[in-house]
Amino acid sequence: MTTSVHHSASNYVALVTGVGRRDGIGFAVAQRLARDGFDVGFNFWTPYDERMDYGTDVGTADELTTRITEIGRRAVSVEADLEIPDSTSSLFDSVETKLGPVSALVLCHCESVDSGILDTTVESFDRHFAVNARATWLLIREFGLRYQASSRYGRVIALTSDHTVGNLPYGASKGALNRITLAAAQEFAGLGITANVINPGPTDTGWMTPELKTRITDETPLGRLGIPNDVANLVSFLCSADGGWINGQLLASDGGIGSG
Repeated sequence: MTTSVHHSASNYVALVTGVGRRDGIGFAVAQRLARDGFDVGFNFWTPYDERMDYGTDVGTADELTTRITEIGRRAVSVEADLEIPDSTSSLFDSVETKLGPVSALVLCHCESVDSGILDTTVESFDRHFAVNARATWLLIREFGLRYQASSRYGRVIALTSDHTVGNLPYGASKGALNRITLAAAQEFAGLGITANVINPGPTDTGWMTPELKTRITDETPLGRLGIPNDVANLVSFLCSADGGWINGQLLASDGGIGSG
């Protein structure tokens, strides 16, 4: 099975959000799409990484840009705070100015701070919904408004999670992301755009403790942790011509951990 674009690849541009760290899913997705023939615009937001326990990964954007250009594709990086509504249109402006119209929108960004029903603050709840739900809607809307229907090729893919207990604002806002993204499968159908959501399950991107890694490995039927390339492989397929019949789906790609 081939997962290349199967079109005139030089005419296709992918916009990948949430590419802040080398061991993150967005980094793997952006590289894979470049190998598939896409020019790639990608977004990151350093202050978010600074708030997290793992901290910033200095030089990520420059390294990814270098890797993509070495593959023979064009790249542009844009730092943007997706909590700000106007950032979505300016992000598209930056990518389109350098690379051309976006053909595939892959949403890997998130706000994720653990808290439960009793200890979630209003500020944190609102920020999660602004980044995970509202920005998802605004980015998909911007994609639809700018889409060049003559190409009859378009992809929207968003990453979700079903983790809610002890992670309430993250899980609840991801639930909203699911509905927003899947609505595009119907509302954008006349444009030739497919829209799908991927739930990758627990993925080793640097946030797991050694104890948690052991527990998740033991609970996963395939006996290993999910890695960013697992997500990138599925995104690649969905963005290919071979994946064009898959539409309006929430796809579990988690090694079977969610099947028990």
